[in-house]
Amino acid sequence: MRVCLILLLTLFFFGMASSELHSQTGEELTTGSRRARRAYHRAEEAWRLYDQHVAVEELNKALARDPDFIEAHLLLAEIYYQNEAYELSIQPLQKAIGINEDFFPMAGFYLGRSYFYTARYREALETFVTIVDIGRLRARFLDESRRYIKSCEFALHAIQNPVPYDPQNPGPAINSRHAEYSPALTADEQTLIFTRKKPLEGHWSGTPDHYHEDFYVSHFRDGSWQKAVNMGPPLNTEGNEGAQTITADGRHLYFTACNRPDGIGRCDIYYAEQSGKQWTMPVNPGRPLNSTGWDSQPSVSADGNTLYFASSRPGSIGSTDIWKATREDTGSWNEPVNLGPVINTTGRELSPFIHPDNQTLYFASDGHPGMGRLDVFLSRRQEDGSWGEPVNLGYPVNTHGDEFALIVSTSGKNAWFASDMEGGFGESDLYVIELYPEARPRPVTYMKGVVYDVETNEPLKADFELINLENGARITTSSSDPVNGTFLVSIPTGKDLGLHVVKNNYLFFSEYFSYGETRTAIEPYERDIPLQPIHEGFRVVLRNVFFDTDSYTLKPSSLPELERLLLLLEQNPGLNIEISGHTDDTGSFEYNLSLSEKRARRVYDFLVEEGIDPERLRYAGYADTQPVDTNQTEEGRAMNRRTEFRVL
Repeated sequence: MRVCLILLLTLFFFGMASSELHSQTGEELTTGSRRARRAYHRAEEAWRLYDQHVAVEELNKALARDPDFIEAHLLLAEIYYQNEAYELSIQPLQKAIGINEDFFPMAGFYLGRSYFYTARYREALETFVTIVDIGRLRARFLDESRRYIKSCEFALHAIQNPVPYDPQNPGPAINSRHAEYSPALTADEQTLIFTRKKPLEGHWSGTPDHYHEDFYVSHFRDGSWQKAVNMGPPLNTEGNEGAQTITADGRHLYFTACNRPDGIGRCDIYYAEQSGKQWTMPVNPGRPLNSTGWDSQPSVSADGNTLYFASSRPGSIGSTDIWKATREDTGSWNEPVNLGPVINTTGRELSPFIHPDNQTLYFASDGHPGMGRLDVFLSRRQEDGSWGEPVNLGYPVNTHGDEFALIVSTSGKNAWFASDMEGGFGESDLYVIELYPEARPRPVTYMKGVVYDVETNEPLKADFELINLENGARITTSSSDPVNGTFLVSIPTGKDLGLHVVKNNYLFFSEYFSYGETRTAIEPYERDIPLQPIHEGFRVVLRNVFFDTDSYTLKPSSLPELERLLLLLEQNPGLNIEISGHTDDTGSFEYNLSLSEKRARRVYDFLVEEGIDPERLRYAGYADTQPVDTNQTEEGRAMNRRTEFRVL
């Protein structure tokens, strides 16, 4: 599953120095053959000039003259190793060790790695156990050997206990003879954005500067994916764009671009927003989100206010770590924070993906015990907000190759990833798998609709806020499209939620609900939101103001709604309101009248305590005299038990 990404091309991932694997001092070589020495020196010169073909050819000549020429074996192994041809590096390493295991003790370490990277786990395990038992290497290599022992043991167990895995290719509408990777999916699973890498016109050499990376988009309609199309300017440029993430509604895109004139580091994170069918010109958010290091592979949280990304910036534990940054209400980004040693290791952590449940993080790592190089892991957020111990997704989701850039659908059922496995359409294709239950995130669904002016039916741009009523925490913030008023927000299931929709010069909309199950993209929760311009006499039910039973004590879950009412009054200083309390017909009229008035008075007192002029307010209790539904059912009585305000 090895894929070439724009973000990977800028890193130096493989840590063996060019001169470390073979060892010589001056002209003292372990061969008496002058022809072998001359061939060896020609090989060295060719290798310095990056001419691998000539270097290998000359080393084979040297070894034909002297099969016990240790340096020639080691240099040949180094060339193969540096080019990730690990299978080919094994034999020359074995030969060198067999001739003299003391000549270059590190040869055993690289032999163990080559075994490991070619899935020869039992041989790798035996090699690393021997290295640790002998203990001749420097401490850091002994520590690495112990880490490889854990990975070998994990890999052997994982192969004996494979997880369900049946990758499906979505077909030629998405995949082509070129490389496709870095998928991003909207919450309704109807829009897919990905990166395609194509050779520049007239260039087929395969070097990085002869390729071009652009964004493509496909929509799911009538049961199938439509032909992917280039997203065009301003998102796509003459440069390369990739490693993107999109918000649930498909309107906010963060992505990676490298070596741009406005860049701060080698690669930076950029942002663009969709209005109607048009995308804004991408902008670089600048510091502190971006740094002089390498900042890439962003993943945006469901509320749009947290970015998880990979970075090599100062403060990283390994060569690349996963960091997160939070955004203020003003739009500015706070100083990014490292996710810490539970997630990050001294190796590489890449490709974070935060699921819309905001509780499950998927990422790639070669520092945690795994099957090979980069494996995909998941970590779940704990009750105290910290991240739990990462869990390897297992075999054959992970293999001895590189696995990364995995994303999971809102429903949690399917995962998308890129692979160059056999049977595809081109260099690398996008694939879909059904995740086994243990690897799935928490259930999430979504709601979509249109915000409109109740008097004119004109679509409106309005701001959304989804609140967890259990603790008052903000789950999601979003806004409807300024052109067509459409919105789409991810919603966790099994929680009591409050929805607030606000726009200047309009009365706010609030709703209380709880969704118990996850619906599919075919059957979303659809809810159009009518907003009422501020006019005298109009009423708004405060659906998220709650009292204890038979009490006028406000529940803590009422605070977000009351703060929204407070903000409305602060932003509209000419607005005066009456707060009214209402009950159902259960109990005596006198009792209900007193209770409804006390509840209205409690909201009045809150606003006055927060600085609203009492002259702008009044309150009243109406008991059961103004029902909005029948009192013959529990549902109807619940609708009648309410607090509301009326514009005076």
